[in-house]
Amino acid sequence: MLLNLNIIDLAVVKSLDLDLEKGMSVLTGETGAGKSILLTALGLALGDRADSGYVRPNSKRAEINLEFDLADAPQAQQWLKDNELDTEQQCLIRRIVNHDGRSKAYINNRPVTLQALQELSEKLVEIHGQHAHLTLLNADEQRRLLDAYAKNQPLLDSVNACYRQWHQTSKELANLIKSSVDQTEREELLRYQIEELQQLDLANFSYAELSEEHGKLANLGQILSTGQEQVDMLYENDRQSVNQMLNHCLSELSHIAQFAPELNEICTMLSEAQIQVEEASLQLRRFLESQEADPHRLEALENQIGIIQSLSRKHHVTPDELPELVGKLEQELDGLAHSSERIEALTATVEQLLAQYHQLAAHLSGQRKLSGKKLQQKISAMIKELGMPQGEFLVDIGALDSATPKLNGKDKIEFLVSANPGLPAKPLAKVASGGELSRISLAIQVTTSSDKTTPTMIFDEVDSGIGGGIAEIVGQKLRSLSHNRQVMCVTHLPQVAAQAHHHLYVEKNNQTDITSSNVRLLETEERIEEIARMLGGVNITANTLAHAKEMLFQSAPGTQPERTITGN
Repeated sequence: MLLNLNIIDLAVVKSLDLDLEKGMSVLTGETGAGKSILLTALGLALGDRADSGYVRPNSKRAEINLEFDLADAPQAQQWLKDNELDTEQQCLIRRIVNHDGRSKAYINNRPVTLQALQELSEKLVEIHGQHAHLTLLNADEQRRLLDAYAKNQPLLDSVNACYRQWHQTSKELANLIKSSVDQTEREELLRYQIEELQQLDLANFSYAELSEEHGKLANLGQILSTGQEQVDMLYENDRQSVNQMLNHCLSELSHIAQFAPELNEICTMLSEAQIQVEEASLQLRRFLESQEADPHRLEALENQIGIIQSLSRKHHVTPDELPELVGKLEQELDGLAHSSERIEALTATVEQLLAQYHQLAAHLSGQRKLSGKKLQQKISAMIKELGMPQGEFLVDIGALDSATPKLNGKDKIEFLVSANPGLPAKPLAKVASGGELSRISLAIQVTTSSDKTTPTMIFDEVDSGIGGGIAEIVGQKLRSLSHNRQVMCVTHLPQVAAQAHHHLYVEKNNQTDITSSNVRLLETEERIEEIARMLGGVNITANTLAHAKEMLFQSAPGTQPERTITGN
């Protein structure tokens, strides 16, 4: 249940702190007073898309905070636990919208993604907008409502999972059959490409080693001449080699070390350096003696590297990726060689999935037809109460024209209505007027919501197009929904407002440069005055007040408990 709504600098609301309780609460006020901004705030806090236009002028950001009691929301408790966001029995949701349009969301003071916020919100609040009767004309929405009423979601998930498997496998099978038409030509091409690549001795293939060997042979002359120069400089030049200079330095320092023993360590280091120079010279000489020019090997390497580079360009891969390419080509060739076996296996799988789909879809159809009868009986009874005494509501469930599997089963679901006796039932869009459609929509929303576990339900002017005694019945239906949950309703109808347990009044404040809206809880006398205003308009007479008082005490006798609401 929603315990508290806190708004800061959102559109016409500068600040608002609103405590809420169980039962039915209505929000009323003059047109344009700001009732819709409260629902906007709730929508934003629950994951709607944000933009900078929501931020109050001259403010850096807008902020909405919601506090929920989760005692009546076990699904939300489990979700929080699964996502490691749980904290006792309460849940805090916070949404911040910056002036540049960027937003942040928090659950129990921990940042979350918008998707996570939306997932949790579905388990806490259900909002019925004022244009719900228009979406009701959509065939997919009609199917969704029936499945929701029938609690078909687990079965529907199984049907759709089977459909997706069937669709993917059928697509793979079709591609394999199509490719098998040109199989012979493709096999010949693959064999040629594999043989062409295998001439590279791919088992011992290393492009880096080939390039290194080629580089050595191509530059052998420079290697030999430069190497011999360094051998001479290090050791073999009798006049001025590194070895001769080290030997001279060692002799001179050894002579004076008898007078300065501290030089003995330096002499040792020079002696070790002389040994290292001699060893390096010997190794360099042996390396140079082992090198031999091989023009034929150089030519072979150049040819092989040329072939490698040509093949890599041909197949659009790097030289090092050629061995992997051969593996892929061999795999494809093997697949083609066994394509008939694969086609046979896939065909069997497709048939198995198809049979499974039809079995699940048939079960789903049975569930829909069973629940459809119950739903149409309940809605027919309710629309009769809502001013359509001869109205009959039907849930028509037929088979789709196509035998091909479809998402959501193989049923064509359509809501039909007959407003007058003797006339055949027809689709909603062809029969129902605007007012009738609003009543039917409300009847469906109330009926399909009665079995739901969502603890808070919000109705935004869903009673539009309704008046008189029917409006009172609508109020009674909304009040009945609040027996085991929290119901909030934005309304312009006094008959609906009179049915509420709690009455919230939205008003504008034009005393400052920037208009602001405020919400306050009405006490009994104030409720009478507000209902009278809704009944009589500008000039409120004693009779109007008496009528309002009578409506209030007949619909919702007793006084309301005090509540804390602050805002400006």
